Parts: sequence; C-alpha cells; structure tokens
Amino acid sequence: MEPLFTPEQLADIHAYHQPYYIRAAVEPLVRLTLFVLLLAVFVRPFHRGAGAAAAALERRFGFLRTAPVSRAFFGAMDRLWGEPGWGAALLFALFIDLATQLLYAPANVYFYYVLEHRHGLSNDTPATFAWTWFKGGVVGAIALTALVVGLYGLARRVRRWWLVLGVPVALLMLVSSALDPYRARLYFDQAPLPEGPLRSRITALMRQADISFSDVVVEKTSVTSKRIQAYFAGQGPTRTIVLNDVILRELAEDEILAAVAHEAGHVNEARWPGRIASSVSVVALLFLIDQLLRLSARRGWWGVQRVGDIRTQPLVSLVVFILITLVAPVSGALSREREREADRYGLNLTGDPAAFRRMLVKAARVNKMDPEPPRWVVLKGMSHPPIGERLAQLDSP
Repeated sequence: MEPLFTPEQLADIHAYHQPYYIRAAVEPLVRLTLFVLLLAVFVRPFHRGAGAAAAALERRFGFLRTAPVSRAFFGAMDRLWGEPGWGAALLFALFIDLATQLLYAPANVYFYYVLEHRHGLSNDTPATFAWTWFKGGVVGAIALTALVVGLYGLARRVRRWWLVLGVPVALLMLVSSALDPYRARLYFDQAPLPEGPLRSRITALMRQADISFSDVVVEKTSVTSKRIQAYFAGQGPTRTIVLNDVILRELAEDEILAAVAHEAGHVNEARWPGRIASSVSVVALLFLIDQLLRLSARRGWWGVQRVGDIRTQPLVSLVVFILITLVAPVSGALSREREREADRYGLNLTGDPAAFRRMLVKAARVNKMDPEPPRWVVLKGMSHPPIGERLAQLDSP
C-alpha cells in the first residue's frame, strides 16, 4: 500500500503541528494566569474606567434618551437592567474582552495567519484576515452584550433568575441547530450545487439512507483556506448538505460521496440524549453561577455588595473555563467514538472501501493531518481519531 505521506510531507506536517502542540500544553496555564491577573489587578480599575466612560457618553449623547426613536431602546434597557447603570456594566465587560483579545492578538496572528501561510493552508490576505477577525469580534460583542443584559440583568431583579433564564435557553438549545445553515453564511458565500452527475448521485445516496434534506450547497471557503470540508447543517426542513469549493476541486465524485456518506452517519446519531444532557447542564451551570454571585456579594469581593454586580464577570468566566477544561477529555472521547461510528456507517452506505480510503488519504494530505499525534493531545480532547487510526479501522474485519 502507498505510504500515507512522503518523508518530506511528514516533516512539513510535524513542523506545522509542533507549535500547536506547544500551545495546547501551555494554554491552560496561560488562561489561568490571565484570569488571576484580571481578578487581582484589573477588575477595580476597569470598573472605575467603565463608569467614567459611561458618564462621559451620557453627557455627550444623553439627548438620545428622549429622542423619538432611541428613547424606546433606552427605556427597554433600563427595564431589563432594573435601573440605570447598564451602560457601565456593558463597557466593563467589553473592556475585559478587549484586553483579552489584545493580549492574545500576537499569538492569534501567528497561528491563524503566519503559520497557515507558511505551510500553504491559507489563501487569506491581510485584508480578508482582518475582516474575518472583525466579524468575529462583532458577533462576540453582540453575544457578550446579550449575556450581560440577560444574565446580570435578571440576577439583579429575580431571585431564581437561573431557572427563568435556564429553562428557555435549554429549550432553545434543543432546536438551535436548525439555524446552522444561516450562521455559516455570516462568514462565507454559498450557492446551490449545480445540477449534474454529482448532485444526482448525492440525492440518490441520501434516498438510500432515507435522509431528507433541503439543498446541496457549495461554500466558497477557498477565499481564505485551502482545506477540504464537508458537513450537514441544520435539521429537519433546514437540513443542508454543505460542500466547500476545495473538496470539489481536490476529490473525485466517488470520494466526495464517501465524505457525504460519513457526514450522513452523524445525522443518524442518537442526538437527543446528548442534547437533553447539554440542556440540563446549562441549567446546572447557571445555578452554580448564581451561587458564585451570591458568595461574591456576601464576601464583598472587589467591592461587590449585591447579587448581579458586573465585577464578578471575570470570576464567572474563570469557573466556566475550568469546567470546560475538565470536561474536554470526556467530550473528546465521545466525539471520537461518534466519528468512528460515522466512518463505519459511511462505509456501509457506499459499499466502496477503496473510495473511502482515497477520500481519507487525500483529506489528510490536503489538510496536513498528523497521522500519529502525541497521545496526550488526543486524550486532552481531540474531536476526531488520528487519521492513522481511521485508516487502520478500514482494514479491520
């Protein structure tokens, strides 16, 4: 059998992945150090600065509170927050987020631009990279604003806010994947896959699998990346098969069918137990946050005197980070097993092990997958089995 990689390719892959492995090893310590620094040094000055900035904005733009159009917005925000002062809270949270983004900016530029270009995986220009980063920042700021107003606003006004917020969020999580096709369009243009043999073969394959879908679209990711990608987005009436334009260029039709068949395996997973567990976990997490807010108010940390003080936000972020880090090995192991099952499903669906192998090999070469990553990296939370293991599984009886 032909080797998966030539020695030159393998050397390039190891050079590409080594910085990521180093980052994976030091990232938890760096994050913990950053949170300690924020809590020990920056909470108080950031809070004072946010209050001063909010007061300055109020003096400059206070007329908007009574303007015909904007006064409804300000009134709604005052009601959601329970009193004036939400502007300073938002600015505090945004200051913390901005400081974190600036501290991580050099590393992010290196890993997601310099390293990707150095190893031929990116088509980003400085302008497209900056634009993508900007869009991500805007989306993040909107999410942070919703978190501050929703979580802290409720915590200030409602005793069992964690239940009032947690139940609808948990229910929303059960169906949120239906919005996936629309979220993806924030970053890349999509167009329907043209009529032709490939579309007909995908339709026939999905008919064989008894999987309904609304469309097959081509996502134009090549403007930024040279990686192969295929996935299913949405559920029920919004389910969409997404192929990026790179996979259409790099893989033959039978290999693309193998990739689609693998992704179809995820459609048939028993997802409801996981979704229900995730929803229950969200409610439990909000209850834990409620206890942290109350403990902070009792102890008077950082000058906090009441439940729902925004100065506790870095502490909440620290606790969430610790929980995610602790859970990552378990969720990674479950994810890898789902990927193995999807491989088995896809292989049975196509009945073409040769095409399935070629698909995995080409994807590994184009995406520069490490065939044998360090075991600790896998156990730390890798979502997919190493490509060497996946190929070996094809040969097992």
